[in-house]
Formats: sequence, C-alpha cells, structure tokens
Amino acid sequence: MQPTLEIHVYGTVQGVGFRYSTKQIADQLGIVGTVENLADGSVKILAQGDYKKLDELVAKIKDAPSPSAEVVDASIKFTKLPAFTDFKTI
Repeated sequence: MQPTLEIHVYGTVQGVGFRYSTKQIADQLGIVGTVENLADGSVKILAQGDYKKLDELVAKIKDAPSPSAEVVDASIKFTKLPAFTDFKTI
C-alpha cells in the first residue's frame, strides 16, 4: 500500500486554475488521487505515491502551481485510504 497524503490548501486557490495545475503536476509525477474545491474556499488534495514524489508534489503545491493562485497555508497529514487508480479533478 502506497502512502496517502491529505492536503488542505488555503489562500487564493479557487477560480484560478489551481485544480487543473495540480492535476498536471500529479500526472507528471505519477501520483494518483483527487483534487476538489471545498465550500470554505480551500482545496482538498488526496495524493498517493512514493514518498519522494509526494514531497515533490507538496513543494510544488506550496509554490502555487497556477500563476493566479496564492497559497497562504497548507495542512498536510498522512491518512489511510483504498488505492486510487488515477488522478481526478472533482
């Protein structure tokens, strides 16, 4: 079972292409999972992959992958979920 991260990203992350950019990065890194907007204005990412690739994803997310996005904070924790087969935007 691969490690799974649950990442909540706060700031200007909705309506600026953040989910699309996150999916592109995940696909490039071979990470599977989901990315979705939440009602509170944050974005939730569930990501599975090897530790090195997850570290790369987190670094790129904190750097705001979309030019119009601004990441103010990100909470990150390991969680246990069934295996994903691809990366989806919800």
